[in-house]
Amino acid sequence: MGEYGAEAIQRELLVRGKIEIPAVRTIGRILERRGALDGRHRRRHRPPPAGWYLPEVAKRSHELDSFDVIEGLIIEGGINVEVLNAISLHGGLIGSWPDRTIFARTAVQAMIEHWKVFGLPAYAQFDNDTRFQGAHQFRDTLGRVIRLCLSLGVTAVFAPPRETGFQAAVESLNARWQAKIWQRFHFESLGALQAQSARYVAAYRQRARLRIESAPPRRLFPGAWKFDLQALPQGCVIYLRRTDAHGRVGLLGHSFPVDSSWPHRLVRAHLDLSARQIRFYALRRREPTWQPIVKTIRYQFPKRKFRDDH
Repeated sequence: MGEYGAEAIQRELLVRGKIEIPAVRTIGRILERRGALDGRHRRRHRPPPAGWYLPEVAKRSHELDSFDVIEGLIIEGGINVEVLNAISLHGGLIGSWPDRTIFARTAVQAMIEHWKVFGLPAYAQFDNDTRFQGAHQFRDTLGRVIRLCLSLGVTAVFAPPRETGFQAAVESLNARWQAKIWQRFHFESLGALQAQSARYVAAYRQRARLRIESAPPRRLFPGAWKFDLQALPQGCVIYLRRTDAHGRVGLLGHSFPVDSSWPHRLVRAHLDLSARQIRFYALRRREPTWQPIVKTIRYQFPKRKFRDDH
């Protein structure tokens, strides 16, 4: 009947009235030993190091802070709550700021507060939320959070849209925050929630102090720094993106041709505002150290007044 394999052989032996019939697993091992199996064994690859898509982070010489927002929480009585969370990749240094609504302006205030106390990382990573990236309906937009990073010499990094793994550290913190704080206690006010969250953050930092101290060094926050939103952006912004079927990448409202022989693959786009160019690097998880530059495109960021994004 065209049936084959260990189960079919055992069944046939039963039909033939054999007395001592081996188990299915034994028959399978016999077939494998004799080279009679045509199935392929799954090849497992070692996972890449944390932050593998940024060589300096993968080597643990530079630190990366990840930021994300928890939405959809409501305190009894109809008080809406959103939470901005942050965690460093190597040190596990966390921060949490519950509020009624997280705007770009409140995210900037929280980041400044956090970095003044603990110092500046080399990189700050976000998802593609408009609060972090800026408005999506306009071309060539750099939001308030990006401009803060550029002003302080921190490289903003944006994870690929609709892909998991890149924000795993802060997403894990989000789940932990909800399990340890939101689901464990009853809150009657936003102030009570903020106080409990602050106690949890302080206790967590104390417990993780050895890991925090062994993390890559952070730069001191500049004392004479002043945030000027209207200053022409200078520095670098990194976008992790996946090419389309034609090897093109959508970025800043434009479609850039990268490499037609690299379709549906990951690339790291360096928006170098000082050099007025975008450099594209090919990325492969299986070969995390192989990151060749595949394209350089001239790009001039337009000079225009910054529009408030709240």
